[in-house]
Amino acid sequence: MDRTRTSKLSNLQESVIPIEPATRTFRIKVKENGNNVVRTVRRQQFPMTAAYAFTDYRSQGQTLPCVIVDIATPPSGGLNLFNLYVALSRSTGRHHIRLLRDFDATIFQKSHCEELLMEDERLEEQNRKTWEWWNEITCS
Repeated sequence: MDRTRTSKLSNLQESVIPIEPATRTFRIKVKENGNNVVRTVRRQQFPMTAAYAFTDYRSQGQTLPCVIVDIATPPSGGLNLFNLYVALSRSTGRHHIRLLRDFDATIFQKSHCEELLMEDERLEEQNRKTWEWWNEITCS
């Protein structure tokens, strides 16, 4: 929330960003009965853009022509190297990725959590055993 220009509303969850109407007043010249008249126009609208978004988990396995990625630290939870890899590898190339806002660059210097490294080692061992078993039964 500290990176947005919106006001904090009471009784609103930390991760919810309110959409506030934007008001703009401007003057226009119009012809009325052959005379130039200046009118004041006041426009009020909600600053929204139609878009489609999904999580890094949902984007796995997809290749998208262009992506806008938000790798800033989320208000709740956190990011790890896996999240970053998935988010940044969804487009067809680096020229088709745009970053939504500033981010903490130190996240790229962190290592994977110990549980993930242990699971990777376990899967590698299972892969090795499976290959040995397969070679044993097909070469016999």
